[in-house]
Amino acid sequence: MADGAPHGALTAFMGVERSLSGRAWRQRAADAEVVRGLMQAHGLTEPLSRALAARGQDAAGAADFLEPTLRTWFPDPSSFLDMDVAAEAIVDAVAGGAAVHVFADYDVDGASSAALLVRWFRAMGRDLPIYVPDRLTEGYGPSPAAFDALKARGADLVVTVDCGAAAVAALEHAAAIGLKVVVIDHHLMRASPPAVAVVNPNRPGCGSGQGNLAAAGVVFVLLAALNREARRRGLFTSRPEPDLRRWLDLAALGAICDVTALTGFNRALAMLGLRVMSGWANPGLRALLEAAGSEPGPAGTNHAGFILGPRINAGGRIGRADLGARLLSTDDPIEARSLAAELHSLNLERREVERQVTEAAVRRVEATGAHADDRAVVVVAGEDWHPGVIGVVAGRLRERWRKPVIVIGLDAVNNVGKGSGRSQPGMDLGRAVQAAWDAGVVLAGGGHPMAAGLTVAADRVGELSAFLNERLRDSRADAVELDALEIDALVEPRAVDRALFDGFQRLTPHGPGNPEPMFALEGVVAREPAPMGQGHVRCRLTGPDGASVRAVAWRCADLPLGRALLAGQGGLMVAGRLRADDWNGRRGVQFEIEDVADPRAV
Repeated sequence: MADGAPHGALTAFMGVERSLSGRAWRQRAADAEVVRGLMQAHGLTEPLSRALAARGQDAAGAADFLEPTLRTWFPDPSSFLDMDVAAEAIVDAVAGGAAVHVFADYDVDGASSAALLVRWFRAMGRDLPIYVPDRLTEGYGPSPAAFDALKARGADLVVTVDCGAAAVAALEHAAAIGLKVVVIDHHLMRASPPAVAVVNPNRPGCGSGQGNLAAAGVVFVLLAALNREARRRGLFTSRPEPDLRRWLDLAALGAICDVTALTGFNRALAMLGLRVMSGWANPGLRALLEAAGSEPGPAGTNHAGFILGPRINAGGRIGRADLGARLLSTDDPIEARSLAAELHSLNLERREVERQVTEAAVRRVEATGAHADDRAVVVVAGEDWHPGVIGVVAGRLRERWRKPVIVIGLDAVNNVGKGSGRSQPGMDLGRAVQAAWDAGVVLAGGGHPMAAGLTVAADRVGELSAFLNERLRDSRADAVELDALEIDALVEPRAVDRALFDGFQRLTPHGPGNPEPMFALEGVVAREPAPMGQGHVRCRLTGPDGASVRAVAWRCADLPLGRALLAGQGGLMVAGRLRADDWNGRRGVQFEIEDVADPRAV
């Protein structure tokens, strides 16, 4: 049985119904017959076979999961609604010498998508100017003013990437001024906007079955359609056909940083793209890695999601919005180093701003007890909180308090607040915010079940909090039940070694749809505990036989979990992930603690 059985029907793993973070522990559900089949057909260990089965794999499909290929998984571009129309329009522009511009979102997925198109155009001997809206002054997505600016610059055709699917008014304006637009997007949408083509696997009527792709994945398929259309017209008789495989690193970057479900074709893009990334041939990625102080080597989701991604995003959050797209597009090592240094510096600034807002929000909420009472949603607002970090802060606080959080930055001069929220499984925050907009409580708002954005009058924040709490009150109990930590295997400290780590590395890359394996230790003592900067805790987890493993827990020193570790308590049950520990060539393993349970408190 694949992961997804009702949590209430499962027995608490190791008897943990309530950990120090307030969660129950469950073992990931896996059918015993499927586990045996995987062991026999592929010679895998029982824990690894169980983990595969829990992720919906059986003996017949395991090979394509463990070693995916583009040949196996690449979809027919024509299965995407409007893909052929988009390819024809773009190749028409290339062949006819029309001026084409790309309009990209300001996050990693938008930057990766833009860079993919820029590199294809460059291979065709054409330049592709990039337009990225400023988060603060222009907001998200295309606007009439942006299309006017592009028209004034001489654009004949604009390709929007990672945005545009919901920009009906802006696209109507583009049509009115004679500007052609092709939309490449992946966000949920309702009515189709007026455009030459709208390519979106989440567009109603699209039969591609690729709704889990990030925009970069959709653009990668578009490049295949462009090659096919250009080949049909004989455009490769005098120039080589672009080899798309060398740009798989950009497709993987978008997929991982946009937290898309890494299943099927999207998993193949991510895995094969990380292999391409490992060569560090893209000058921008290599320069950014160096700016971060990391050494080139095999790339993993950690490189994309925690080293490269935040620095690329920093440009859109608190700097110049186009820095990330320019970095990923350039072939000039000197320019790459300059852009990487600027993004690294902006990321340091972003982290400090984020820290200040987080600490202020925590003080404000915990002084009132709103995080610990029975309310469904925490809404917290503060003056001049930077809109570029409030979404990240909301995510941090959601992890801390295990309930939906909306963080609002107030502009006292204009008497409005910009808010961003993150939710818990089982609580549809986007729908609740949409309802607040329908009821006139907010000036603008929307999103999806796990995240939402809004604009609210400063004097109506309290009303908004009351509205959302009433709206989501009935789903709170179900969300608490769903908020269980799922464990893949119980291990002993002496078994936490490189062989165990390397075996489970076969399941990478991890993300939604393929969660990172979670391991549990029983009856351990936190030896040599020590606080680290930013509220982290390090220690050694020692079992009854004296064997131990190095461990770290992030941002928890002031929480019950961190206090238990710092007290050096024994008899603890600890859950976490495995991380490579290659410091000074030791090739060891570190245990990254996710949760702690004290059986005396269960």
